[in-house]
Amino acid sequence: MVTTSSKSITLEEFLVLPETKPPSEYVDGKIIQKPMPKGKHSAIQTELSTAINFALKPQKTARAFSELRCTFGERSTVPDISVFTWERIPRDSNGEIADSFKISPNWTIEILSPEQSQTKVTKNILHCLDNGTQLGWLIDPSEQSVLVYFPKQQPAFFELATDVLPVPDFAKAFQLTLGELFGWLLE
Repeated sequence: MVTTSSKSITLEEFLVLPETKPPSEYVDGKIIQKPMPKGKHSAIQTELSTAINFALKPQKTARAFSELRCTFGERSTVPDISVFTWERIPRDSNGEIADSFKISPNWTIEILSPEQSQTKVTKNILHCLDNGTQLGWLIDPSEQSVLVYFPKQQPAFFELATDVLPVPDFAKAFQLTLGELFGWLLE
């Protein structure tokens, strides 16, 4: 069950609260807890993150992160997968990956859970696009489809197994068909 706080708080107040499992997000002054991922969601998230990293990480092009809190534009959300180009990955003084990411991802990917509101997830993707994200995917395992969101243009709908899913320009080394994506559910 997704819980939402009725009391309005500030982003600063939200950020000092302890993390929850599953994670909570801060949207429009409210706390919204994400639903607990189930089997299909988890399989796609794990396989897709791994595949993106396999294609893009060795050349230091980009890196995919699962369930990473991203705080920007007066929101704090936790996309299922956030992809950052290598040079934009926040680093601490030791050169290690920082704990806080206060920028939008270059590519945001959400996997719809059965009890999740498509509207709320879409609003998060659109918020990312309004704040510099280059591409957003909304994967719907139950419909075996993907809606791809581009900045300032109409989304594209993919439902055929042979459809090659669009990726941001920096990720051209990564190619995936819809059939391959949902094929992970059969493994």
